[in-house]
Amino acid sequence: MRLLQVARTAAKNANKLQKCANYSQAAAKPVESPNVLYSGIFINNEWHRSRSGATFPTINPTNGKVIAEVQRGSKEDIDHAVEAANEAFRFGSKWRTTDASQRGRLLYKLADLLERDAAYVASLETLDNGKPFTQSHPIDVQGSIKVLRYMAGWADKYHGKTIPLDGNYMAYTRHEPVGVCGQITPWNFPLLMMTWKIAPALAMGNTVVLKPAEQTPLTSLYMAELCKEAGFPPGVVNVVPGFGDAGAALVANTNVDKVAFTGSTEVGKLIQQNSGVGNLKRVTLELGGKSPNIILADVDIEKAVEAAHSAVYFNQGQVCCAGSRTFVEDAIYDEFIERSVERAKKRKVGDPFHPDTEQGPQVDEEQMNKILSLIKEGVGQGAKLVHGGERHGSEGYFVQPTVFVDVEDHHVIAREEIFGPVQQILRFKDLDEIIARANKTNYGLASAIFSKDIDKINYLSQGIKAGTVWVNCYNVLTAHTPFGGYKDSGHGREMGENGLHQYTEVKTIITSVLQKNS
Repeated sequence: MRLLQVARTAAKNANKLQKCANYSQAAAKPVESPNVLYSGIFINNEWHRSRSGATFPTINPTNGKVIAEVQRGSKEDIDHAVEAANEAFRFGSKWRTTDASQRGRLLYKLADLLERDAAYVASLETLDNGKPFTQSHPIDVQGSIKVLRYMAGWADKYHGKTIPLDGNYMAYTRHEPVGVCGQITPWNFPLLMMTWKIAPALAMGNTVVLKPAEQTPLTSLYMAELCKEAGFPPGVVNVVPGFGDAGAALVANTNVDKVAFTGSTEVGKLIQQNSGVGNLKRVTLELGGKSPNIILADVDIEKAVEAAHSAVYFNQGQVCCAGSRTFVEDAIYDEFIERSVERAKKRKVGDPFHPDTEQGPQVDEEQMNKILSLIKEGVGQGAKLVHGGERHGSEGYFVQPTVFVDVEDHHVIAREEIFGPVQQILRFKDLDEIIARANKTNYGLASAIFSKDIDKINYLSQGIKAGTVWVNCYNVLTAHTPFGGYKDSGHGREMGENGLHQYTEVKTIITSVLQKNS
């Protein structure tokens, strides 16, 4: 009876704690003018100015104004960071002799510190990137915390095995860290992509030199200071902000053992080519996409329209796996268009710190102009523009939610990654046709199927060439599941147990077992 009372009390307390946690997340308030605390180069747990003395401005995309001047790293700074990372990885160093369980505790501590500063970090992300705070807090920051904790749990559980051999031998494998990992992150999810990369690398005992996107360096730099506060030894985590020349220097450095890159296919191909110069680096590439979102006629059309809307417009459309080719079965095509246009008209565009805002600005003026240029090209090729298509307002880098219909596979907007709030709705009639059309692209990052028919779902999910197939959902990304692409969408996987493979070498040790003389 006593045990039952204890169990009931524990359950009530757990419910209270969960309610408190839910309230805390729901009640999170943004810091609308967060101070920029760190804008330098982080090497050996110290802040440095660039060797050249150069800086660059990071811009608030909501109004086009300078937020801060950031130290601009170049080859000299990258080489300095790689040297520090190599020293930290040296056999017998403090980091190399750190227990695997302690590596996990350090990652747990880092997650706790990020949780402590969640509102500030989410506000800094919103300021620098433009994404609404209502997304940067629950998705980018909370998602990063989950990634850190997930990978922390693997630190002392990802290991080798013993292998039975014929004869008098004992064999076993060791999973050892690769070494110095050069990591280059994109501007669309600066914080989240940083944790996707550093968490598995550090869990497995590697050291890191990270080059964040020049458009959005601020949260990565703040995280560097949190790594120091968490207790990571000097040289284990180094962050060098800069432009493409810094990234190229990181790829070319012969003391870098592995490169991980998230970004455009064009740059990814260059990294692939250059990663073999000097030494043959291991490379993980998560690149672009033009993902098909297939809507069958048997769906709940209201839910499918909302899901397709979110699949395209989430994060201002700046998502590599965005469902930007919306394929709709002929029988519901017209109704789907009507409902999609109505939903786009209701989408709230504006101040990313306002709680009602669904869509903030694009990351910078260059990206805004690229999107507007592709919209113009789409109209010129004969696709029917039924909503939006223009700049939103006159200040900042906002683009109207845009809907194209009667889009054909050969149109540029159906082939190229727009990376903006532009939905293209295409018509299809049968399953074999849609499989061929869905796969008629150089990309293969993600895809989705909306249907109530499990046989059709199974048929389509096997036929589509993509690293992820969502069924009756979209953009469900967690630390537990591997993510990456086919074809020009890259190779290798991040997250899940597969993500750890990228950061270890497997060593086989075979020992002769001596026999006692008879």
